[in-house]
Amino acid sequence: METESEPYVRLATLRQLHQVVAELNTARSLAETLQTVADGATVGLGYELAAVNLVRQDGDLVVAAVAGSAGAEALMAGRVGSRASWERRLAMGERWGELCFIPSTEGWVLDDDDVPQWHTPGPSPRLPDEWHPMDRLFAPMYTAAGGKGELLGVISVDRPRNGRRPGAWGQEALQMYAFQSAIAISNARLRANMQRALVRLEREQQALRASEESFRQAFEYAPSGMAVAEMGGDQRGRLLRTNDALCRLLGRPASAMRRLSFSDICHPDDIGTLLRTSAEGGRAELRLQRRDNSYVWVSLRNSVVADTADGPRFLLTHVEDIEERKRHELQLAHRASHDSLTGLPNSAELRARLSARLCAHPPSALADAYASSGAGGDPRSLLGFAGEGEPFDGLDGFHGEAPRPAPRGALPFDHHVHLSAPADGAEDDGAKGLAVLFCDLDGFKSINDRFGHNTGDAVLIEVARRLTSGVRDGDTVARLGGDEFVVLADGLGTADAQDLAVRLRNAIIPPIRVEGRAVRVGASFGIGWASCGMTAEEVLESADQRMYVEKRRSKGNRRAAN
Repeated sequence: METESEPYVRLATLRQLHQVVAELNTARSLAETLQTVADGATVGLGYELAAVNLVRQDGDLVVAAVAGSAGAEALMAGRVGSRASWERRLAMGERWGELCFIPSTEGWVLDDDDVPQWHTPGPSPRLPDEWHPMDRLFAPMYTAAGGKGELLGVISVDRPRNGRRPGAWGQEALQMYAFQSAIAISNARLRANMQRALVRLEREQQALRASEESFRQAFEYAPSGMAVAEMGGDQRGRLLRTNDALCRLLGRPASAMRRLSFSDICHPDDIGTLLRTSAEGGRAELRLQRRDNSYVWVSLRNSVVADTADGPRFLLTHVEDIEERKRHELQLAHRASHDSLTGLPNSAELRARLSARLCAHPPSALADAYASSGAGGDPRSLLGFAGEGEPFDGLDGFHGEAPRPAPRGALPFDHHVHLSAPADGAEDDGAKGLAVLFCDLDGFKSINDRFGHNTGDAVLIEVARRLTSGVRDGDTVARLGGDEFVVLADGLGTADAQDLAVRLRNAIIPPIRVEGRAVRVGASFGIGWASCGMTAEEVLESADQRMYVEKRRSKGNRRAAN
């Protein structure tokens, strides 16, 4: 099972990885893209040294970029390793998905080949998963996903900052980064070809015809989608031309595409993003609608093209399919915010959801500001409306003079739904609030000690399922850690929260069958209430304390009954 701090580490790593992947497409040239790839491996993936080996036209690989060590860059940059030596390396060692790891015990035979390499002396590792100074890790880059297509180059990394060989998380991150780097390098080459074609289009007529043919081929046979759209006139934005790759991506024929604009097939939530990319050099990630009404995530990159020296201007749009990357991002984000055992939101996600409902103003602050304003019974005063004596037609609108500023001391209307706790006491006063039910399992430790962790894990999974089945769709069930769970249920009164706690406790009590045996656990619930002016930690601590009060009371009742 994960430690509590691991999701935070994963979330930080995920943010760094997202940042370096986003920066891959900001480079303006192939050389800058290659250096960005090397820098990203050291900044975002946690390696002290990284090199990008790019395949040349003759098939050999040249060290095109180095990051992390000035000495390594001086020794390796520009040097060439033969294709045969690289193929030998990629066929050795262990396969980590698409990665190639050559441990020091096997890599000594490569010390004298012609591939440029850099190693620093260091002590031999003391632990099995510790990184050895002579270990080698390579991430091949191919023109297609899954190790298919032609080899573009190889990212070689060395010396993880934590001193250990990367685990499954690190391996997947490096593999995904190599895939995105291959796309960025291919796109950089494509953009360079397109820019050269666009320059030739501006020259004399004979060169213009030759450039047009070059542009047509690059446009039609580009591996990713391309489109040309109107920039001015009554038909601004209409697509004039699309290539086969874009038509295949959207499942629409070219004849149908010429009747549309990107705004016609853009997801409604992404229209604003699309409009902001109309300027030269605009770039955005958004969703486009396929013919079957499903949506696909794409990356749009726009360039402005002049038809003639003084003629109309067009928008050349490069459309890249990023559906797979988005899916990976969602998976990584889910892993960082959810418990790996039960699939429930983890401690970090619970605190984030709870904090989103809280603000710094306690419930009394609004009432005090209202009382000090002298507004009488008119609720408009705290919203900045006119005061007493003017026609009023409810909160949805009013008639009369123009609104006046809110009275001094009143809180601004910030669209935040303020939370307050129902009054303490045995009777339910009818007030509703956000109930926080802190659940601690009784007898779980003895099951874990007696039957082992596998049985304990199965019990936790079943308890999570029962808790989830016992709440409404909009409620949150989270695993805080160990055998502690928390339920967030909004819109409940005191009696409602108590009834919910009883139902959940009764759902947990029935025997749980694991590997042919039946085991039982109990549950103690503490009911707290989220209220503005409190922090998430204070809310959880309050519910935790009430849970322990309930646990002690239950034990006292059992002793009295015995």
